[in-house]
Amino acid sequence: MQAMIQFFIQTPTALYWFVAILSLCIGSFLNVVILRTVAIMQQEWQQECQLLLHPDTTINAQQRLSLSQPASHCPKCNTPIRWYHNIPILSWLLLRGKCHSCQAAISIRYPLIELFTMLCSLCVVAVFGPTLQMLAGLFFTWMLITLTFIDFDSQLLPDRFTLILAAVGLAINTENLFTTPSLAIWGYVIGFLSLWVVYYAFKLITGKEGMGYGDFKLLAALGAWLGPLMLPLVILLSSVLGVIIGIILLKIRKENQAFAFGPYIAIAGWIALLWGAPIMKLYLGV
Repeated sequence: MQAMIQFFIQTPTALYWFVAILSLCIGSFLNVVILRTVAIMQQEWQQECQLLLHPDTTINAQQRLSLSQPASHCPKCNTPIRWYHNIPILSWLLLRGKCHSCQAAISIRYPLIELFTMLCSLCVVAVFGPTLQMLAGLFFTWMLITLTFIDFDSQLLPDRFTLILAAVGLAINTENLFTTPSLAIWGYVIGFLSLWVVYYAFKLITGKEGMGYGDFKLLAALGAWLGPLMLPLVILLSSVLGVIIGIILLKIRKENQAFAFGPYIAIAGWIALLWGAPIMKLYLGV
């Protein structure tokens, strides 16, 4: 391990290439996670309801959906996707965005997520270099990309990701990686309570629910990573992004509809991890 770290320190170009290829593969996996997570959750809810209403019912384990089963296949013709048709970005380009078997269109979203994952990962490398902060930052980035697109699709922020993100943030900061252990704990608590207070104040005034509990948990997780001092920046950036995108969506839809706020919290948290300190210094200096 030490030899590998030393090699990457001496040859940063190799580090960029390694992370670029790795993150493309991770982006391909994230496509599966984003696509299947909500379907897996819905299946679990249905099975729990079925067992509650009909306790004697036997659940067939072979019918359970997972990230690995069934194998990747075309949703149109159900033909399994071979490994050489599943190379990130390259396969989509060579197949011209169509299934090899039935010629059904393959969404451009898949290669775009792979490319997006690579670009964000390279930003992390550029900021942190070959350090433990870089490794943690890559994990942080990949988790936020997953949560962002799941929330865009379903307006859900699954506990299986937000709670893991929070736990990892608290764990790594026992080594003072991004903040101190005590500030990480306070960041988690204040991150959760800050949106919880806004949620209940809005509910008391209007009688409506303005956001979901997933937003509280996501901001709490960001607080565990960044500490409480970065939370005002995260909340400000996410609010600005939310207002801008919300106005655009309102003009497109021509009516009031709920929209996911989690992606804007995630984007703001990612910016704060990479460039939060210089942004705060610039703001306080101005």
